[in-house]
Amino acid sequence: MTRRPLTLSRGNKLLLDIVMGAVIPILVLNYLTEPLGAPAAYLLSALVPVAWIAIDLLLLTRQFNFITAYIGIGAIVRGILAFWFVDGWRFALKDSAGLAVATLIFAVTLVRGRPMLQHFLHQAIGPDTAEREAIFADACRHAAVAGALRRGTWMLLLVNAASTLANVWLNLAIVVAPFGTTAFNLQVAEVNAITRIAFVVPDLIAFGIAFVGIHRAIFAGQPIGAETLEDEDGLWRALAARVGT
Repeated sequence: MTRRPLTLSRGNKLLLDIVMGAVIPILVLNYLTEPLGAPAAYLLSALVPVAWIAIDLLLLTRQFNFITAYIGIGAIVRGILAFWFVDGWRFALKDSAGLAVATLIFAVTLVRGRPMLQHFLHQAIGPDTAEREAIFADACRHAAVAGALRRGTWMLLLVNAASTLANVWLNLAIVVAPFGTTAFNLQVAEVNAITRIAFVVPDLIAFGIAFVGIHRAIFAGQPIGAETLEDEDGLWRALAARVGT
């Protein structure tokens, strides 16, 4: 018997992402450094988000595609680097590696001619037949749609690049204590408290702007009232209208 993946509402999933990715690691660094020791508490805080992503992919989402591979690569990089115990500029680079990898992946998708947002769009609308797959592929070659996908991906690439540089700078400025000390863990927690919130805002803004551009490119010229991605029939009519134009 095939086991169904566990399901969570979007609100509960977002809440768990925040708790497991930000709140618990910060609490571990702040409150478990003394009882566990600084190195063990640091390692635990670094591995909690990685473990959560693994649980999400293997037990919750259980969908393996380009997007989950992208998320998984980032988790693997962070998981491996968690065992590299360094401080100073090396830690600043290590802590920024996940953002740098994301930036690189965005760049590679642009060079290959299939922007990252094309993969996100494919995952969002889920072509479920060979005909719809063909319509989607052809629609993404339409000048307006292709341009919106490229511009949106470039925007996200630049946001990730800026976040990478900002993360390096914050770590160099704040995390100045030697590794393995209580002060080091508290300084890492301080950086995490800043970046886990501050870096989400520009990402959401960039995604929002990119989504609006893609939405307009897909539905340009369509009747009023058809302009929603939630109307599946209207969406596929709009995509089909882009084929061959």
